[in-house]
Order: sequence, then structure tokens, then C-alpha cells
Amino acid sequence: MFCSVNEQLILLVLAGYFMLLIGVSFLTGRKADNDSFYIGNRNSKWYLVAFGMIGASLSGVTFMSVPGAVGTGQLGYFQIVLGYLAGYLVIIQVLLPLYYRLQLTSIYAYLKERFGDRAHKSGAALFLLSRILGASFRLYLVAIVLDAFLLSHFGFPFWLTVTTTILLIWVYSFKGGIKTIVWTDTLQTACMLLSVIFSVWFIAGELDLNIWNIGSAVRESGYGKIFVWEWQPADSFFKYFISGMFITIVMTGLDQDMMQKNLSCKTLKESQKNMRWMSLSLLPVNLLFLILGALLYMYGTQNGWVEPQFDNPEQMNAGCQLLINGECFKKDALFAWLSLNAFPAWMGVVFILGLTAAAYSSADSALTALTTSFCLDILGKKDRGISTSLRYGVHAGFSILLIAVILVFKVVSNESVILELFTVAGYTYGPLLGMFAFGIISSRKVNDWFVPMICVVAPLLSYLLNKYDVYLFNGYQFGFELLLVNGLLTYGMLYLISKK
Repeated sequence: MFCSVNEQLILLVLAGYFMLLIGVSFLTGRKADNDSFYIGNRNSKWYLVAFGMIGASLSGVTFMSVPGAVGTGQLGYFQIVLGYLAGYLVIIQVLLPLYYRLQLTSIYAYLKERFGDRAHKSGAALFLLSRILGASFRLYLVAIVLDAFLLSHFGFPFWLTVTTTILLIWVYSFKGGIKTIVWTDTLQTACMLLSVIFSVWFIAGELDLNIWNIGSAVRESGYGKIFVWEWQPADSFFKYFISGMFITIVMTGLDQDMMQKNLSCKTLKESQKNMRWMSLSLLPVNLLFLILGALLYMYGTQNGWVEPQFDNPEQMNAGCQLLINGECFKKDALFAWLSLNAFPAWMGVVFILGLTAAAYSSADSALTALTTSFCLDILGKKDRGISTSLRYGVHAGFSILLIAVILVFKVVSNESVILELFTVAGYTYGPLLGMFAFGIISSRKVNDWFVPMICVVAPLLSYLLNKYDVYLFNGYQFGFELLLVNGLLTYGMLYLISKK
């Protein structure tokens, strides 16, 4: 349980923040129509899309987990970030030209044109499943922090915290959709980055560091290692780089949520320009998160609050990864605990604002993308054939569904089970990778009847391979590269049911 650091001040700041978001939505959604909701009238400024996508690419989970992961992985996560660049190059040169040439609103319409209706709906269903579970999991973690630290002090029950969280997203996104989100994500990305910058500045000052010697201090602290050149470990550079590349291709290039804003740019060239600048911006942004993590550990251990529990298997199996002030916590709790307990009150406000901005910048676009995909892919409606009332109803329906899933997570109250569900959601991207790759690389025709079965079998086989990898492959451990295996299995099975 977090201690109290001026809850009234934080509540006031959050209220002002959401009023600002609703004000932006009012200005951008006044003359919004279906074209505005789905693709922003194809009139979005590329630089706003690029900046806003930085926040959408991250999330509330990233906001807490990347700094926490420095304790065991040091700066090794940056190896994945380098792989992102290769993935974005594929999106820029291959996928964006395809989407713009076909003038797609939902990217899964490509699967219908290339394979058939069952492949189309299978791809959309995989996206819907992964996004519902993924968005719910991210919002669940943020709601727990807000509930435990802030709203429970005012007597608000957890269900009210969750309902209010989703309701606020619905209020500022239901009318303007992507046209609004391009602007709100710009605001939220700015808040998130300012929160991290202020945190780095404050901790560096507490450690008597300045901008010139932070790098050397991190290296000397033992948290500065980036590259692992052996190929066997799960955190090997080769595995991380390849994984980062394919994670970007599928979780950005093949994800309706991430691509919808890109497709709202005026032209293909502007969309490609947006993607180039955004991908380059992720390098310093992720490095900033990692440096923050190193500084948090240095500050926590120096003041006697933090004691890593890396060498105690019994405690780690019980979920104790860190001892913070004598209590067991996950690594993800490091940033939150120090901000709300060890730092001044204004830093607690900065943390909550940054966490909220990071969570909402990914959740609002997810809700809009879920509505878009369901209306266009599952219901089979054309862009202009969707009534406003139907779109509002679908948008509200997904809002209620997210609330229900988050409350189920709370009832389950078992972090390992919830994390397993989140992991399972990640397996859905493998079939998308395999289907799009087969459609682009091969000219063979596929028997569309078997595609839904392949979309189930490939993730299941991948899950079993991951579960028993040590026994099957003589000690080899799968990391993020399992995504590639999942895609290859899908590709191979599509080839078996295809003909020239």
C-alpha cells in the first residue's frame, strides 16, 4: 500500500488534465463524421502523428516495467529497440505502400482481397482478442495504482475507478475518433516525456550528478551493460534484435490500432516521413527510460530502501523480485514506490500524471481501433454505410467489455494467471505475421476454409514449444523470437493448403 502524498493535489491535477483532453476532443470533434472517426479525413499532420505515436507505442506497463527491468537486464532492452529500426524500415518500404495503394481503412481488408472472407474475419478476430486482453491488462495495472494510492483514500470502490477510467476515454474519443486522438495523443506523449525528464533530473540532482556525468555514473554502477553477444541466452543481441524487428512489424505494421493514425496522413510520402521520424525518436526515448531505471536503483540502494532479490530462488518463485523498505515487490513497482514514498510530493504528482498519460495514449486509440475493426471487418460495413448510432453503440459496447474484463482480472486477483492471459494474447500476432507474409511474398492461392483452423493451431503449437523448449531443444530457451516461429508455422501451413 502506498503512503499518502497530498491526494487532493493529485486529484485536482488529474481533473484538470482530463478537462483539457475533453476540451481538445470538443474542438476537434465538432464537425466529425465517419471519415473523421476512422481516418481523420486523411488530413492529419505527419509531425503530430509521429509525436503522438511515441506515446501510443509505449504504455502504462512500459512506463513502470522498463525502468524496473534494469535491475536484472541492465540496459539490454536497448538491443530490442535497435531491432525496432529494422522493423520500421519494412513497414515504411513494404506495408505502408500496400495500404495506401489499396486505400484501406482497416488493414485486415487486405486479407479478404488476397485470401477470402474467412481469412479476413480470422485476422480481425485475432486483432480484437489481442487488443481487448492487452488494453484491459494495461489499464488494470494503472487502475490498481490509482485505486491503491489515490481513489481508495476518498472511499471510491475499485469498480468505480475502472468505470470512470473507461468512461473518460469514451467521452473524449466517441465522436472525433482518430481526428481527436491525433491531438490528444500529442498532448499525452508530451506529459509522459516531461514526467520522465523531470524524474531523471530530480534523481540525478539527489545523486550529485549532472547531464555530463550521468552516463559514466550508470556504467560504473553495474547497470550499464547493453550488449550480450552469446547466442544461447534469451537476452542475446541476435535474439533481441531479430525479435525487436518482428515485434515492430506485427505489433505496429500489422496492428490496426497503430496503423490507423498513419493511414490518416494526407499522402503515402507524409505517412512514411512520420514513421521515419517516430522510429528514430524511439531510440533516445527508450534510452531515457533505461537511464531512469538505473538511476532509480542507484538512488534506492544508496538510501537503503531497495534490495534486489536476484539470488534467492525461493523468494523469486514467490513473486518477490525486490525488497523495498523491507517488503516484497515486483520490479515494476520500483518507480511507483519511490515516486510516491521517497520523493517530494510534487514528484508524486509528476509520476501519476506521466503514468496516466502513458496508459491513456495507448488505450484511447485501442478503443477506436476496436470499434473500427468490428464495424468494417466483422460486421462487413462500408465506411460510409455505418450509421452514427451504430458506431456509437459499438464504441460503447467495447467500453463496457473492457470494464468487464478488468473487473474479472480483479476478481481473479492472481498476477501469474493474468500475466499468462496477456502472454497468450501475444501469440495472436504470429498468424497475422504468417498471413501477411504469405500474401505479399507468395502468389499461391489458399483454400480459405482452412485459414481459421491454422490461426488456432499455429499459436497453440508455439505455446507448447515455449512451455517445453528446454526439454525439446537441449537447454535452448525461447525469447521474443517465438513470434517468428509462430509466423513461420502459419506460413508453412498456408503453403500446405495452397496451390499455384
